[in-house]
Amino acid sequence: MPFLRYVVRKKGTVEVGQISCAMCHTRVMPDGSTVKGAQGNFATVRAVDFGIRSRTAQSKDTSLLLTRLRLGYRAEWSVPWLNPDPEAPIDQMSLEELVESLEALPAGVVARQRASVLYPAQVPDLVGVKERKYLDHTGLQQQRSIGDLMRYAAMNRGRFDGGDAIANHNGFIPADPPRFQKLPDPATQARYSDEQLYALALYIYSLQPPPNPNTLDALAKRGQGIFGREGCAMCHIPPVYTNNKLTPAEGFTPPPGADEKYDILPIPVGTDPNLTLKTRRGTGYYKVPSLRGVWYRSMFGHSGWCATLEDWFDPRRVRDDYVPTGFKPYGVKTYAVKGHPFGLALSEDDRKALIAFLKTL
Repeated sequence: MPFLRYVVRKKGTVEVGQISCAMCHTRVMPDGSTVKGAQGNFATVRAVDFGIRSRTAQSKDTSLLLTRLRLGYRAEWSVPWLNPDPEAPIDQMSLEELVESLEALPAGVVARQRASVLYPAQVPDLVGVKERKYLDHTGLQQQRSIGDLMRYAAMNRGRFDGGDAIANHNGFIPADPPRFQKLPDPATQARYSDEQLYALALYIYSLQPPPNPNTLDALAKRGQGIFGREGCAMCHIPPVYTNNKLTPAEGFTPPPGADEKYDILPIPVGTDPNLTLKTRRGTGYYKVPSLRGVWYRSMFGHSGWCATLEDWFDPRRVRDDYVPTGFKPYGVKTYAVKGHPFGLALSEDDRKALIAFLKTL
């Protein structure tokens, strides 16, 4: 667990730090080495679930625990201005069901604040983030300079200790349960200093990928040709392997003038629109992800449905009887991972070649 740190400031007292950036963005490789800033492969949400189960076992009043848990869920994820409220099922779920909903999230997938346990987000790779024009799967934050990354870090510290908590979402303020209506006293709030944020952003920009063991052999070269032939480079342009644009989700129409303010590729790719239409991270868009480093990543798709590239290019994933190898929504046994059909019609040999090439990036 390389993201945990301890410090001794007083003799006889060991303090352990967690819930940091490193908790989700540290990857342990098969050989035991670690990649800082990469998509994490520790099941952070299931660790939270373990803590809740422990408190449940020790609690004499589980009804109070249930009330607090529902309030916590709402502070994290509620979007009550939408009708119907996509988080409304939480109010009807039992304590066991709420806990099991957390267990549905595998390593590499998180129900971070402003997302949802029902519509979670794949943990992104921060290596190479300096080359990205948009942050978050939904392109929530433009990155025009290091200042934008600093602001993003200040906002995304957590539910009760960052800018997210005191945001006013159409009258809904996460930092004020159970009313969710009042801003806290500014004197009780804090954030990282500008100096800290600048240092953090510089560090993130400095992150490097691990050495890639995959070479551009004959199979990969054939896959490179398939990558070009199939038009993959229209969205995933070398050398960063993204066009750094936004694509609208199905069911969303960009407002007038949006194409003048943002870089938009007006072609939906058909992936599940819920994360961007039913959560507080919603913009109506998804950013085109970079393919750099996919060889050491997992849980593909913006909600992490497919554990491997082989699963992502499996043509069976769009069928209703498909069982996702990554995340599948709580309470379902099968789930069709629809959208992004590119590559699904390839022959088995061509798919293997394409994947071999992608793993060299």
